[in-house]
Amino acid sequence: MRFYTNSHKHSCGIDLHTKMMYICILDSDANILIHKNIPTNTKAFLKLIEPYKEDIVIGVECMFAWYWLADLCAKENLEFILGHALYMRCIHGGKTKNDKIDSEKIARIIQGKNFPLAYAYPAELRPIRDLMRRRSHLVRVKSEIQSHIKITNYQYNLKPFEKNIVHKGNREGIADHFQDPSVRLNVETDIAVMDALHDQINHLENYIIRMTKNYDGRMLYRLKTVPGIGDVLALTMMYEILSIERFPTVQKFCSYSRLVKCTKESAGKKSGSSGSKIGNAHLKWAFSEAAILFMRNNQQAIKYVAKLTKKFGKGKAISILAHKLGRAIYFMMKRKDVFDVKYFFRTC
Repeated sequence: MRFYTNSHKHSCGIDLHTKMMYICILDSDANILIHKNIPTNTKAFLKLIEPYKEDIVIGVECMFAWYWLADLCAKENLEFILGHALYMRCIHGGKTKNDKIDSEKIARIIQGKNFPLAYAYPAELRPIRDLMRRRSHLVRVKSEIQSHIKITNYQYNLKPFEKNIVHKGNREGIADHFQDPSVRLNVETDIAVMDALHDQINHLENYIIRMTKNYDGRMLYRLKTVPGIGDVLALTMMYEILSIERFPTVQKFCSYSRLVKCTKESAGKKSGSSGSKIGNAHLKWAFSEAAILFMRNNQQAIKYVAKLTKKFGKGKAISILAHKLGRAIYFMMKRKDVFDVKYFFRTC
C-alpha cells in the first residue's frame, strides 16, 4: 500500500458521482473552506476551486467516472490523486454515511497523509487498455454462447460435434442437428452472435497490434519470446503493467498481479489469507493463461509441474509456475532482455 504524503495549502476531497459531486476543501489548519454539492461538469468545478488553485491537491475514490476529472486536472496543472477503493474503507465506517460526510473524510485523509494511492493510468494510453479489456469481455461472452450450444446438444442426447466449434468454419451446419424448429432457431441465433463476435474480436486485435507496434514494438517482441505467450497475452501484460518502474521490487509486482497470497497474522498466529480481490485481475488471468500455454509441448515444464503436483496438488502447482513466470517477466522488462529457457529452469 502506498500513501500520498505531500503537503499542500489546500486539500480537496470529492465524493464523485455521474451527475453530482460533493466537494470539501480544507485549509492547512484543517478548517473547512468549501463544503458544497455541485453538478458534475467542468465549469462549475473550476469556478468553485478558482481561489485555491495556487496550491491544492484533489483526491477522489477510484470509481468508473474519474477519467474526465484526471484529464481536467492535468490540463489545468492541478495535483490529482486517485484513492484505492478497497483501502479507503474507513470512509464507509461511521454511524451515518452520505456524500457530504464522505467528501469531508476524503479531504481529511489527504491532509493526514493517509490517502491510499491507486494508479491513475495515463490518458494517452487509457483508450487502448480499455479496448483490450473490452476485447476480453467479448471473448468471455463468445465462450458462454459456445457452451450454450454444447449444452443444448447434450440436452437432446445428440452425438458430440466432430469439430471444435470455436472456429468459425466448423460451425457450418451445426443447427441442422436439431429437429425442432424452435431449438434450431435458438442454436442459429447463438451461431449468428458467435460469428459477429468472432469478426469484431479479430478487428479489435488487428487494430490494437497495429497501435502497439507504433508504441513499443520491441517490448511486444520480448514478451513473445516466452513459450506460449502470443499477441493477446503480451498485449494484456504490456497495457496492464505499462511501466515496470512502477514496481520497485519483484515482490510488489507479484502482489499487484495477484500471484501471491497475503497471510493474516496476529500475535504470531496465522489465520488464513486475505486481500484476494486487491490487485489486477487482468494480469492474474494473463499469467495463469501463460502458465497453461507454457506447458504445451514443453517437457521440462510438464515435469516441473508434475513434481510440484505431488506435493501441493495440481491447482497450486500451476499457480507456482504462474508466479515464477511473473518474476521472470518482471526482470525481462526491467533489464530489457528476452526470455532464457535454460536460466528459467535452472532457477526452478
